[in-house]
Amino acid sequence: MDQYAVFGHPIAHSQSPFIHQAFAEQTGQAMVYRAILAPKTGFADAVAAFRAEGGRGANVTLPFKEEAVALCDQLTERARLAQAVNTLHWQEDGSLLGDNTDGAGLVADLLAQGAPLAQARVLLLGAGGAVRGVLLPLLACQPSELVIANRTADKAHQLAAQFAGLGPVRGVGLDGIEGTFDVVINGTSASLSGALPPLPPACLKSGGVAYDMAYGTEATPFQRWGRAQGAGQSLAGLGMLVQQAAESFALWRGVRPKVQPVYDRLMRRLQEGE
Repeated sequence: MDQYAVFGHPIAHSQSPFIHQAFAEQTGQAMVYRAILAPKTGFADAVAAFRAEGGRGANVTLPFKEEAVALCDQLTERARLAQAVNTLHWQEDGSLLGDNTDGAGLVADLLAQGAPLAQARVLLLGAGGAVRGVLLPLLACQPSELVIANRTADKAHQLAAQFAGLGPVRGVGLDGIEGTFDVVINGTSASLSGALPPLPPACLKSGGVAYDMAYGTEATPFQRWGRAQGAGQSLAGLGMLVQQAAESFALWRGVRPKVQPVYDRLMRRLQEGE
């Protein structure tokens, strides 16, 4: 059996093994996918051991996405710009390719939900690795403006400057958010601690889209904020999780699985507390 895995610390909560095994069943692929808890100071050794056991590919989650860049012989353009890797793929010649499928997953989910991105005004909250990984695919959708807002304004300015050649992007502090946006995306970790980034009232256009890259079995604080602001849709990142997994799976196996059936199965699994 071809071996695949996801590396993280912690990792017990990961839904990736369920998702990829469901993709394998759906597409008739003979493979095994498991979760590996890598020591915080031993990620490279854990990956090397997995490869020695016959590993063909892997996903990488927190806190190793930036560290994974250094392990790769080649990077896709989106991984190079993000300076973060969430997908490792050993190629036929033994070299290691690093990719970042997070942004493609986010965009695919937004478009599948009917969210407007082309010529839309988009607000992206945060300036960490999660945001860095989604900027290229978002800008490729040609929004009229993409504003990065972060608690530390300098980080937002620096990040916007790095991507300025790819589209209309600028950075501001959270206190510098002005006007209304068609789409507001939360790329901060606030929801993981039950918090909400400080946002000005009415920054989301009535009927617009609020999207939290985090997710849970219940609505996140950001989703609840979106509903209170009159969002047409207030979404969480579960769809992004499955879509980015489908991108990784297609890279490894050369076949693209259907996302919706696996998303539905995962939603039922989470609701039932499995």
